[in-house]
Amino acid sequence: MNVLVCISNVPDTTTKVRFSGDNTSFDSNGVQWIINPWDELALTRAMELKEDTSNPIAKVTVITVGAAAAEPTLRKALAIGADDAIRVDAETGDAFYVASQIAEVVKNGDFGIILNGIESSDYNGSAVGGMLSELLDLPSVSAVSSMNFANGEVLINRDIDGGREELSISTPFICIVQKGIAKEPRIAAMRGIMMARKKPLQVESAVDVASLTETLEFALPTPKEPCKMFEADNIKELVNLLQNEAKVI
Repeated sequence: MNVLVCISNVPDTTTKVRFSGDNTSFDSNGVQWIINPWDELALTRAMELKEDTSNPIAKVTVITVGAAAAEPTLRKALAIGADDAIRVDAETGDAFYVASQIAEVVKNGDFGIILNGIESSDYNGSAVGGMLSELLDLPSVSAVSSMNFANGEVLINRDIDGGREELSISTPFICIVQKGIAKEPRIAAMRGIMMARKKPLQVESAVDVASLTETLEFALPTPKEPCKMFEADNIKELVNLLQNEAKVI
C-alpha cells in the first residue's frame, strides 16, 4: 500500500506578517517557510506505521501545490523519511483549487490512504481534506488522533464532544488528522538530509481549475493596548478598571 501525505508550505509561526501592493498580497520577503505542523505530524505517523514491518505500507509520498520556492519544504519532508515527493507547479490558490490539483494526482496514482492535517497554520480553513473526499468520491474521517492497522482494516480513534469515537475503515480513504496523531514531529537526522538530495521529486503541471474565492484586501488585527501595571497595594484601581473598562467582573 502507498500512502500520500499532503504538505502545506506555510510561514513559520513566529513570522511577522506584512502585506504589499496596497494590502492585496502577502509579503514573503524574509519569511522562513516550514511544513505545516499538522501535516508534519501526519507524515511522522505515516513513517512510524511504515517502519513497523507488520503493517502493509510500502511507500510514503508527499505532495504540495506550489511554485519552485516550495521545494525546500518538500526536501525537508524527504529528509524526515518520505520516499518521494510530488510538486504541482502552480501558485497556491484557495482550498478548492489546491484540493482539485491534489485530486488529479491521486486519480492517476495508486494510494490506499491520503493523509492531511486538519488545518494549515496560515489560513486555518480546514477545508482541503473534505473537498478531496468529495472530488475523489472517497470516504473521509476527520479529527483523527490515532491510526493503526489490524485484520486488513485501519483502526481509528477520533475525538468527539464528550469523549472519543473508535471505528474501522477499509482503504482507500482520506484521513484528516489533528494533534495527537503523533507524540512529537520527527526531526530529520543528518543522514536523512543527505539522502533527501537523491530522492525523486516529481513536478506535475497544474490542471485548469478556477479558484472559487477572491482576495480583495488583507488587514492586520487591531493592536492590543499596552499592558497596564499596578502597584501591589493599589487593588482599588485594579478592581475599578476590571469592572468599568475591561468589564470582566
